[in-house]
Amino acid sequence: MKKTLLILAIFFSTAVVAQNKLSRDERMKWWREARFGMFIHWGDYAQWAGMYKGQEVAHGGEWIMNRGKIPVNEYQAAAKTFNPVKYDPDAWVRMARDAGMKYIVITAKHHDGFAMFKSNASKWNIVDATPYGKDVLKPLAEACRKYGIKLGFYYSQAQDWNNPGGSVARKAASDGWPNPDSARIDAYTKDHNGHWDPYQTTATMSEYIDRVAVPQVKELLTNYGDVAVLWWDTPTGMTDEYAEKLNALLALQPNIITNDRLKRPNYPGDTKTPEQKIPGLSELDGKDWETCMTMNGTWGYKSYDNKWKTPETLIHNLVDIASKGGNYLLNVGPDALGQFPQGSIDDLKAIGAWMKVNSESIYGTTASPLPSLTWGRCTKKVSGDKTILYLSVFNWPADGKLVIPGLKNKVISAKLLANGTVLKLQEEKEGLQVLLPAVAHDPIASVIRLEIKGEVANSSKTDGKIKSGSID
Repeated sequence: MKKTLLILAIFFSTAVVAQNKLSRDERMKWWREARFGMFIHWGDYAQWAGMYKGQEVAHGGEWIMNRGKIPVNEYQAAAKTFNPVKYDPDAWVRMARDAGMKYIVITAKHHDGFAMFKSNASKWNIVDATPYGKDVLKPLAEACRKYGIKLGFYYSQAQDWNNPGGSVARKAASDGWPNPDSARIDAYTKDHNGHWDPYQTTATMSEYIDRVAVPQVKELLTNYGDVAVLWWDTPTGMTDEYAEKLNALLALQPNIITNDRLKRPNYPGDTKTPEQKIPGLSELDGKDWETCMTMNGTWGYKSYDNKWKTPETLIHNLVDIASKGGNYLLNVGPDALGQFPQGSIDDLKAIGAWMKVNSESIYGTTASPLPSLTWGRCTKKVSGDKTILYLSVFNWPADGKLVIPGLKNKVISAKLLANGTVLKLQEEKEGLQVLLPAVAHDPIASVIRLEIKGEVANSSKTDGKIKSGSID
């Protein structure tokens, strides 16, 4: 009788999941409309702040253990001082929301294997290995629900430099790091697939996948409510067998969106992931894609990296990406206390001010149907028998005449999005001409809302492929 009841329970639970499971387009709908999200690279590496033995270590702050070839015992001992007492997830989510971001993806576990959540699969986590002693993902999940922000987790499924059996990417040598033991380290890494500490090789990767990766992904997909995105990274050493064990867990969150970094080519996921670059039109192939990018030069926190991108650059990036039908995942690297760097805060505020006025030209839009524009970018929305073109003008014409090449549709209205100023139009042989005020409303990007009859024939090139890289 008990066996029969168990079978019935499994049957009905499976039926409910199947009934609630969305089609791919339904799953992707919110993501395609969002266009803008926040990446957060945060872990125990933040307390190193890019420094080891008094010297700056090259590459991203989150790679310091690898690039400095820090021994496991030394690296883990340092976690005993990781105490982010100023962590305020409510403030983090509010900053993302106020910047116009619709989702957050945070590093639940990066390549150093340190879990930012309570894990029964490894003691190498923020609850068991630090004086802070609290799971940081739970309150972040609560804050995201409070403010209507989707939450996603980044998880390094293959690389792990502290849990034995995890793989190591990149070349074996210590990159010229002035470590007195560099010759010994180089010799060891050459013979041990990039590992520099014997402890790292005391288990096989198969054992690591079963003991750490699979149970931790299950924890992430079980303990935090709805998870919108699972962002895999660097499939070094992955096999289809390992990948399938992880992929099978996605049934726990049937409407989750994943990227293309679990195991290529047999596990393409839902989105492509160009890194630190915006693909050109010739590279696009019609698939969903998301550019991830830093605000300065590092993903994880470095105390000395203050080369912040300007608000103009970041806003232009956002508009450019939306005009090509992609999403922008913009990174913040909090410090060891749990604070956003001031440079990130300033940039987020500036983006938020622009989005407060112009977000209509970003959310829910699709790629431009126009040929390449020298003065800016275009996004599009279709509603019934009408189309709205949002023309983001980066370079305000000195003569006040903006030419829209190739547009033959009847114009219903033309106005500045910011204040509703109606704009006059002229038909010219080179295209429709919009007559503009002498001075741009916004020096970074002023948006013209052009409503027209019918759809515009798409003249953009969409051949080629996006080149996907590895996140750092």
